[in-house]
Amino acid sequence: MASETEYERVQAPCSCDFQLCRHAGMSMEHSPGGTEPPPRRGPSVDLDPTGIVTGKSPDRQRRQFLNYSFYRLDPLFRRLPADEQRVAALGFIELVRKWESSDDLILRTYSLVGLRADVDFMIWRIAFDPLCFQSMEAAIRRSQLGAYLLQVHSLLSLQRRSPYVNKMKGAGEGVELLPGEGKYLFVYPFTKTRSWYRLSPHARQGMMDEHIAASAPFKGVRLNTSNSYGIDDQDFVVAFDSDYPQEFVDLVGRLRYTEASLYTQRDTPMFACAKAPIDTILAQLANVD
Repeated sequence: MASETEYERVQAPCSCDFQLCRHAGMSMEHSPGGTEPPPRRGPSVDLDPTGIVTGKSPDRQRRQFLNYSFYRLDPLFRRLPADEQRVAALGFIELVRKWESSDDLILRTYSLVGLRADVDFMIWRIAFDPLCFQSMEAAIRRSQLGAYLLQVHSLLSLQRRSPYVNKMKGAGEGVELLPGEGKYLFVYPFTKTRSWYRLSPHARQGMMDEHIAASAPFKGVRLNTSNSYGIDDQDFVVAFDSDYPQEFVDLVGRLRYTEASLYTQRDTPMFACAKAPIDTILAQLANVD
């Protein structure tokens, strides 16, 4: 089984609603609600990513993919005879534990029972090959319990080192994550407005610096942000790992006041997930004791 320490401790690319900024010289006429696009001060991206001009090698670094899959159990399952529920549940527990012991991926399970109405539990999967997620999902759908499970949401992303956090002294402290360390995981898809990407690197860096400074006091909240460009609908998947949900609420409330929050296009749905083994989750959902 892949250990937690094998999860790459990558600084979070903080491009979420909590991104912050203090960009000197940014006037109101260049705000997100203005009619004129903000000025550009140099290239915002690598203009030669494949090395055609410079001859450098393209980035083929081996990276980890992340998948957050949210499921709802059909209420019809609870109307089955208790013995049938128990057999199906035991088969599903065995399936999940088999994948937990796999060398190909890291797996964590979370309950949302009583925390959200539209989903019951979440499986967080991390692997170098996204086809591992497909293989496990196929096994779930072939299982007896799988006939009563609906995959309501599935968020796919890729871990990537942040272009922002190492630009200032001390940046990135407290934003590294080992998966599933906290009692809670707060997850949501995140997309920036198009005007965010028209800002200069200098402007965006200022917002990130503000973000890091505003987040620094919240030592009990660990951030993991991963990229979804091209592989899912959102720009990022944001996940906060913590033992203290009240501290997370205070953190997000504080970050609403930051300048970069103006560039948020989407940051819902938000999922509050409580870490739990799969047998505990099924005991919450059906008559499987």
